[in-house]
Amino acid sequence: MKLSFKKEFDGDLNKLPKREVEGSTPFKEPKSLTSLSIIANIIGGVLMIAALIPVFVIQGANDFLGDNFSNNLFQMVIGAVLLLVSMPVHELLHAICFREQVDFYTYLKKGLLFVIGTEDMTKARFIFMCLLPNIVFGLVPYVLFFIFPTHLWLGFFGAVSLGAGAGDYINVFNALTQMPKGSVCYMSGTHSYWYMPKK
Repeated sequence: MKLSFKKEFDGDLNKLPKREVEGSTPFKEPKSLTSLSIIANIIGGVLMIAALIPVFVIQGANDFLGDNFSNNLFQMVIGAVLLLVSMPVHELLHAICFREQVDFYTYLKKGLLFVIGTEDMTKARFIFMCLLPNIVFGLVPYVLFFIFPTHLWLGFFGAVSLGAGAGDYINVFNALTQMPKGSVCYMSGTHSYWYMPKK
């Protein structure tokens, strides 16, 4: 992997790395970053609420609002801070799944960080690349909270991280439902494409 940190993205999609492969098929996905952001935020919000409900049920409404309220609130703040701190590392975990050139972009005006690499990926590696940060920062702390329920920050951090990965889940869904067996995919700009490699 060769990682390059780019300057703040100015919104010009033509400046992003692109690749064309004859006979490739674009994923059926939102055509713009704005559309993707809206859809991902809706899905992410629903997932976040769904993941937080068991956390608060286990914590107990009376206990949460009772004598331990200040401690619980402090732990939630820790979880929120960890989410912000983990965002760049989230993208780096995507990046380590690439074998060739991968570029890291910040788009702070839209509240986005993202990486783009144009190499071929099998369906399995593409799905793993999409899910890795959500497993590390979402699923693992979320499961640990159910083992150590006094550590509310684990449950809160895991739940909000699971919701924050909605854009990645959209990519996984597209790969699972659109890529035929034996096909490979690649990124070009903000979109993904699949094709059948020649044998």
